[in-house]
Amino acid sequence: MGSIVFELCAESIQACLAAREGGAHRIELCSALSEGGLTPSHALISEAVQRSGLPVHVLLRPRGCDFLYTADEFQLMRDDLIHARRLGAKGFVLGILQSDGRVDTERTRELVELATPLEITFHRAFDYTASLDRALEDIIVSGCHRVLTSGGEPDVVAGAATLAHLVRLAAGRIEIAVGGGLRLPDAARLAQSTGAHHFHGSVRRPQPGVNGQSRSWAIEDSGDSGPGETFTQYIVNPADVRAIIESLRGQENGDAAEKPESSRSIS
Repeated sequence: MGSIVFELCAESIQACLAAREGGAHRIELCSALSEGGLTPSHALISEAVQRSGLPVHVLLRPRGCDFLYTADEFQLMRDDLIHARRLGAKGFVLGILQSDGRVDTERTRELVELATPLEITFHRAFDYTASLDRALEDIIVSGCHRVLTSGGEPDVVAGAATLAHLVRLAAGRIEIAVGGGLRLPDAARLAQSTGAHHFHGSVRRPQPGVNGQSRSWAIEDSGDSGPGETFTQYIVNPADVRAIIESLRGQENGDAAEKPESSRSIS
């Protein structure tokens, strides 16, 4: 098994600095994790690159919901790639599908070529494709360097068997990055059972507020239906980043690392 690589999914400068302190190898930078992640601002990209000291891979996702993009939205992705590259981004994360559930290989290849020689990760849009096996081949043909996936399931624990299958099917032609609900208690077992050595997670916790309660607030609905959504502010503890990496690396040495208190992970 190759060396473990852990990528922290970050949406704030605080998380980027925690990634550095905790020993993460790479940052996937985004905004709006509550919507599954959107393209971050140029100011956030610049700060993350300058202050983290880690390779920053920028998410290219102009809106939430599905992964079918109009010509205008695709142009936004192109423009954001160009700007982020000028700001020092070392890679990009994207996912574009067709209406039939297949990978949009033409547009994906266009962004890969625009980013060259920087790396491209095809994100969890992969998990929504009609056939994971066929999608993997299409992504390889498109020139991407890795696929971020939970094995087509809501989280990596449920998708563990499929993840192991995808690692075997990839056969070194592309990296399979395990991500989606990755939590500390499951990390060592997933590293062992899947055979993967690229992992992705947010390992974030609710930020403590008054009397130790999570810092949350409600947004009132503008209509007549009453209160809207409740949002919670999150932070990343460097110790949690370090703990999950140590747990994953325990498989390199033949035994799992001691597991401290569990941390939450959303992405």
